Amino acid sequence: MTDPAPRRDLTALPKAHLHLHFTGSMRHSTLVELAERDGIVLPDALVDDWPPQLSASDEKGWFRFQRLYDVARSVLRTEDDVRRLVREAAEDDRAEGSRWLEIQVDPSGYAARFGGITTFLELVLDAVATTSREVGIGMTTIVAANRTRHPLDARTLARLAAQYADKGVVGFGLSNDERRGDTEAMAHAFQLARRAGLALVPHAGELRGAGHVRTALEALAPDRLGHGVRASEDPDLLAELVEREVAFEVCPLSNVSLGVYSDPASVPLPELIAAGATVALGADDPLLFGSRLVGQYAAMRAAHNLTDAELAALAASSFRASNASAEMKAESLAAVRAWLDD
Repeated sequence: MTDPAPRRDLTALPKAHLHLHFTGSMRHSTLVELAERDGIVLPDALVDDWPPQLSASDEKGWFRFQRLYDVARSVLRTEDDVRRLVREAAEDDRAEGSRWLEIQVDPSGYAARFGGITTFLELVLDAVATTSREVGIGMTTIVAANRTRHPLDARTLARLAAQYADKGVVGFGLSNDERRGDTEAMAHAFQLARRAGLALVPHAGELRGAGHVRTALEALAPDRLGHGVRASEDPDLLAELVEREVAFEVCPLSNVSLGVYSDPASVPLPELIAAGATVALGADDPLLFGSRLVGQYAAMRAAHNLTDAELAALAASSFRASNASAEMKAESLAAVRAWLDD
């Protein structure tokens, strides 16, 4: 793949961001400031050695990643902290050309400090709605269950998400260490979410291979897969995912940071594209991986020598896979074409 034309500015490329975790979206400077305010001692990996050197090739590596995430979450102490995080995430995405942002949150991780899962979710939804209007970016919320907790917890969150399906929640996900928990046991929770009209967006196909993608496909009937990249290891499965119009939220630099792939060139984005998959690039957890959304586009451009037309196609796919309105999608797709024609 070669592109003889001058390379266009990726920051100006309109895009949708569909894979961004709540605490993981926090600015590093905000993390340090809030920690200093409350006398929280951050580990060196989140201060002098930031971004941390991570690997999830074994459970010890994932535990370290999760511990850092939990430490970062602990600096959110007040409603203003939550609103600040949401606003800064939106501002950062908007500055990078995002027109639509779906931020993913597990309310149970914040419930103890903020008065329960319902109170916290209502705070997030209000912050998202206010920020969306004021920053000028479409922004909405995905509620995610933790696959390492009991399936009944997932059902509780699915019911909560369903309760707010017409009040800012657009999807229901499943996150945390893919090698733990019982994905099939989460099926009831996903059925509850489906009946409420929510998009189903579980993580699968990152830390485990194509076999687990098959499990998620059959048990959870996803609309999108968080990551999903290892479906490329099974061409028949990949073809089935394409046929069933399951989109992929591909987060290249987090895959490399966690040791799923050795380098950006090994991320199988070209294989997914060649198979006809709908792909939306995502940043996952910029706070821990050190790279935001435009960095994913730049890394894939460099690693796979993508043309501007191919990058525009990825951006267009991100809107098609999103939960944005038909009007928003049409306007954004036109803007992507204009970027390419400029």
